[in-house]
Amino acid sequence: MSEKRLAVISIIVEDRTVSANINSLLSLYGEYIIGRMGIPYREKNVSVLSVVVDAPAEVINTLTGKIGMLEGVTAKTLMSKI
Repeated sequence: MSEKRLAVISIIVEDRTVSANINSLLSLYGEYIIGRMGIPYREKNVSVLSVVVDAPAEVINTLTGKIGMLEGVTAKTLMSKI
């Protein structure tokens, strides 16, 4: 497996019915998660999550892709060079 990278996965949830699916995916990759923060933005009826991970780039990309494929969810990653 490749070298670990530090990254932040930013997630915007427009359809809160998929929250359980997101939590299941995060639980599957829990060994890589350093911390997470969720903010409900009631005015816009969305939730914003930031998930900090320390994992191989392939794992980060796979997790981001799986979350981003959920209906009503957008996910992007900011990856460090270290």
